Amino acid sequence: MTYREFRRQTRLSQEEFCQEVLAAHRQEIKAKKEHTAVKNLELIFEATLKVSNQKGFQAMTMRDLSKASGLSIGALYDYFAGKEALLEMIQETGRRITRRVMGQAVTDAQTPPEKLASAIRAHIYLSEAMQPWFFFSYMEARHLGKVEKQRSKEAEMATERYISEVIKQGKRQGVFAPVDHQLTAAVIKGMLQDWYLKRWKYAKRRVSVDRYADFVVGLAQGYCRNGLGVAGVGEASDE
Repeated sequence: MTYREFRRQTRLSQEEFCQEVLAAHRQEIKAKKEHTAVKNLELIFEATLKVSNQKGFQAMTMRDLSKASGLSIGALYDYFAGKEALLEMIQETGRRITRRVMGQAVTDAQTPPEKLASAIRAHIYLSEAMQPWFFFSYMEARHLGKVEKQRSKEAEMATERYISEVIKQGKRQGVFAPVDHQLTAAVIKGMLQDWYLKRWKYAKRRVSVDRYADFVVGLAQGYCRNGLGVAGVGEASDE
């Protein structure tokens, strides 16, 4: 699958992101008309990401957000109770979309090598389509409340578990070498994060998202099939 095919299949857009937010928070958001609510959520999220990128979410004030979004401070409170609620709203929606796309990618593929490739491509392509959200979520996770911070950690581990379970399945079927599935998944996760956290590096080298995805898939499948000597010995454990 290419990035273009992924976008055609998933049809992800900022509008659909905002429609998911509205559906999940319909009781709290005071705007009655869906079109107006979605349009204003788009303005709010776009302004939040822009201002946060310039000065950080913690330093952003409601006045900053009002100025950047073009909405009055009173209108902003029609959509969220405060900055913490706004942060949690953005984070929770992104995590839900990630879970759905990753889960679907693994379910649709047949063999462990195909599932591994699908999971890697789904994450890289999703982070390409939603790069501002992925970058924001990573950078601002430290400012979340205790409960949301724990959910953020669990979401991070969920991605690793998708990959780890596929590798375990491949080992049981004999198509993958006896590599450490947890450490391998953790290293693959690091490569996935590199794409949306260090875009400047790949842009400078003119590496396209499809080329990066092909490279990570090839590296991961090659290692899982053949192992790399002592690097494949032993098993990490969360226990």
